[in-house]
Amino acid sequence: MDKKPVTIKEIARRLNISVSAVSKALHDDQSIGLRTKMRVKAMAEELNYEPNQTAIFLQKGRTNTIGVIVPSLVESFFPQVISGIEEVANKHNYVVLLGQSMEDPEREQMLLETMKKHRVDGILISISKNTFQYDHLKKIKETIPLVFFDRIPDMKEIHYVACNLVSGTVQAMNYLLQHKHRVIGMINGPEKLFSSRERLEGFRQALSKSRLKYDPSLVVNSDLSRESLIRAVQELLASKRKPTALVAFHDNAAIEIIEYLKSIKKDKTIPVVSFANLPMSSHSVFKPAASVEQYPYLQGQKAMEVLIDVLNNKSSNEAANSAFYKIILDSRLVILK
Repeated sequence: MDKKPVTIKEIARRLNISVSAVSKALHDDQSIGLRTKMRVKAMAEELNYEPNQTAIFLQKGRTNTIGVIVPSLVESFFPQVISGIEEVANKHNYVVLLGQSMEDPEREQMLLETMKKHRVDGILISISKNTFQYDHLKKIKETIPLVFFDRIPDMKEIHYVACNLVSGTVQAMNYLLQHKHRVIGMINGPEKLFSSRERLEGFRQALSKSRLKYDPSLVVNSDLSRESLIRAVQELLASKRKPTALVAFHDNAAIEIIEYLKSIKKDKTIPVVSFANLPMSSHSVFKPAASVEQYPYLQGQKAMEVLIDVLNNKSSNEAANSAFYKIILDSRLVILK
């Protein structure tokens, strides 16, 4: 039968001193003499006493735990973000509680509520591609500090860290334009996704700077599933203005698209550029011609640093919502072929 954990009451009983004195001695309170401190600590060691972390957390008002919610760990982008988060979290003695929304807004909401019940100090989140209603985010934000990264909701007064996707798309487009492509198609993500709109803005800006007319028929939105991506390619290839090059939403989408183009023997004539610059992309048989670096590890580091700063200033005299971190990292196009 397992023994019950030793409490400070037991230490106090054995030394015939008050519970308060034991507690203060264990915390090196200046009001307790050195001899008493030494007796208390010796007895604590003899009895294998371990502090009640829950009680300590409740006393301090912190659990030193932060929640992290990502859409999925299948692609290597988000594991890299988490590595960046954990590096900073470990330096500041925080433990990471991780959850995957699996691109499901209801599961995302459930994870937020679960993390709240576990008394996490703050939450880092990249929203699902299907999250277009933000009530659950607004509700949690009222009680727990939230910092968004990569996939940012279209909300005001939020902390976030992201990459400049407009600039990144302009760079991707310029690469194709410099290679004499004048009819370029874009296979984007869900239309309502904020990052999809950023990509579209960059697409339009690049065309405008090159004095080319924007043709909405050359932009197809998808849910990023393999079936949806293939349908998007088929739609573009069946249009009156057949694109000679494509911009894909991210590397995973690009690989699916290039694999399909290869199956219909179009991969040599239609280059594809994409986003994320994941390590596996440069080694894939179906790698894109170029990819926009989004610095996932750095995003994770910055997001965690922001959250720590928000937590440290939570009880300051300044109004909690008076200023919001909006960190935009510069993107960079990386040529892969």
